[in-house]
Amino acid sequence: MSYSTDAKLGTWDIVVVVVYFCFVFAVGIFSMFQSNRSNVGGYFLAGRNMNWWLVGLSLFASNIGSEHFIGLAGNGAAGGLATYLFEINAIFCLVALGWIFLPVYIACGVSTMPEYLNKRFGRQRLRVCLTAYALLLYIFVKVSVDLFAGAIFIQQALRWNLYVSIIFILGVTALFTTAGGLTAVIYTDALQSFIMVAGAIVLAVLSFMEIGSYSNLKKMYMDAMPNITRYDENYTCGTPRDDAFNMVRDPVNADWPFPGLLFRSTVISLWNWCADQIIVQRVLAAKTIPHARGGSVLASYLKILPLFLMMFPGMISRALWPEEVACADAETCLEVCDSELSCSNIAYPKLILELMPEGLRGLMMAVMLSALMSSLTSIFNSASTVFTLDVWKRVRKNAKQRELMIVARVFVLVLATIGILWIPVMMSQGGGQLMEYIWAITSYLAAPITALFLCAIFFPRANEQGSFWGLITGMVIGLTRMVLSFVYPSPPCWEEDTRPSWLTVLHHSYFSMALFFFCVIVIIIVSLLTDPLPDYKTKGTTFFTRNEIYQGEDEEKEDSIVIENVMSKRHPDDSNTGKSYSMELKEVNGNKADHIYADVDTDTSQSTWKRAFGWICGMTGSSNDTEGNAKMTEEDIRKLRATDTKSIWKYILNFNVLVLIGLEIGIIVYFR
Repeated sequence: MSYSTDAKLGTWDIVVVVVYFCFVFAVGIFSMFQSNRSNVGGYFLAGRNMNWWLVGLSLFASNIGSEHFIGLAGNGAAGGLATYLFEINAIFCLVALGWIFLPVYIACGVSTMPEYLNKRFGRQRLRVCLTAYALLLYIFVKVSVDLFAGAIFIQQALRWNLYVSIIFILGVTALFTTAGGLTAVIYTDALQSFIMVAGAIVLAVLSFMEIGSYSNLKKMYMDAMPNITRYDENYTCGTPRDDAFNMVRDPVNADWPFPGLLFRSTVISLWNWCADQIIVQRVLAAKTIPHARGGSVLASYLKILPLFLMMFPGMISRALWPEEVACADAETCLEVCDSELSCSNIAYPKLILELMPEGLRGLMMAVMLSALMSSLTSIFNSASTVFTLDVWKRVRKNAKQRELMIVARVFVLVLATIGILWIPVMMSQGGGQLMEYIWAITSYLAAPITALFLCAIFFPRANEQGSFWGLITGMVIGLTRMVLSFVYPSPPCWEEDTRPSWLTVLHHSYFSMALFFFCVIVIIIVSLLTDPLPDYKTKGTTFFTRNEIYQGEDEEKEDSIVIENVMSKRHPDDSNTGKSYSMELKEVNGNKADHIYADVDTDTSQSTWKRAFGWICGMTGSSNDTEGNAKMTEEDIRKLRATDTKSIWKYILNFNVLVLIGLEIGIIVYFR
């Protein structure tokens, strides 16, 4: 890369980074002693014993990855404040998670989102379909995007070999996730949240000191354009938008039409905050309902910060270095950042390298690595949870405790490998605005999942047939639209747009809105035209029955029917099985008992290295319980509910929700 900066990492920068990694290692090792990592509940749900502040910081760190530092700052530099709605409207989604979705998930006693759908609708095809879909999203959207954002930062700041750096980061990240499970992830997330916020505050203060004031920022930003644009009256590329400091933009001609943006950043984003394993897993790990909701409230307050810590600094970066950050021709952009489309993604690394003094520059380097590691640890742990509990256990129904733990660890390594192999694909996408890529792809793919979960929660008449076909048709349409966006990519400003008009007439935010309502209509119509589910399927699985408890014996009864009907291909809800439930339950329970006694680890003559390996991976003691405490009993659920109804924190949390909603509305009105 021919572009260079005089700022280099000094001795104190390296010292700060080394101290940071040592500290993170210490926290990770400490967390390994704080949980029972030898069973599914301890590894995947941290023993359901996390405090509210750990849950809140982990929610924030899981969501704010390196792609946010790179992408939000770059988006602010390129287009202004409109997309901050994605951050501020997370308040609505987090409130919905804590007060609407969480009580339902607790009533079901679930550990994963596909497991909830299985209890809500029965049959396996919907669960398997969503599991495969979620894993694809993890691999090709979340992991690849994080690695791409990290690659941009490494290119600008570290100047190491790209793949050596990525492999090192992935190695450390995978080590924490593999060894410690969710407890290690949450403890390191909490540490890295402090580092991210502290470092970002320092850089934001230095940025505003450099620019002078907010009024100076508005003046300098609106005049921030490259020389090729400034001295050519007929060349408009690189000109700042007139509505750069407005969130409410024209509903037809704007880059982000406000009605579509508002719907996309609230309703469609419910998938990310209320139905995605990465986020939901954090609140399910809380020790009580008030702790889970307290974590949601804390994360909501923290989601206000990206405006000041990322978007404004990104705009300042453009104001200070318009020739590089706002490059408006392919030759200049290629020289600056190895991309012919845009260099807005370098806005945040540019600030770090130019404004931060030695030592603090190393701190910000640690911040970016923290963001990358936090996001990746969350993805690795949650993806391994989904794969182990929703895929592997379908293939290996009698898998032992030790086998499940090994599979989870191996899958983390596989996921990391795929992520490394996917880096060249992400690099070949042209290097445009990173967050625009993320929002567009999720607009195409998230709407069917959001429609499915909202219908499952709020439409008790929804059945498996309606939900399955609503999800499948929506996925086909969304994937088709996504493929078309790759076949006909958006051209840079200085090239003519030759895409078909039928592809460009509808903004992807409006497309997600239309696809969402289409999926809802399909689910409702097909559900009404087919037989309803048995009554017990809606007990504790909808918002209206959240105060009831899903009955485990009914689930076992259904599972036994599935076993008996495999060859005959009868629907599991068909009561004409020709076999009594008592006989089926005896067979199933008998098999379970045989499995349990056969699974006890009685080998006490293991070699030293095997015992050491088992300790590192958390596989010590007896493995006679294939589930550990991943599933809650009725008594567990009743205790959780009691903590909610008896605690004064219920009213304190509700008051904070009102404050947060007021802040959200106030910010949107101020920047309208």
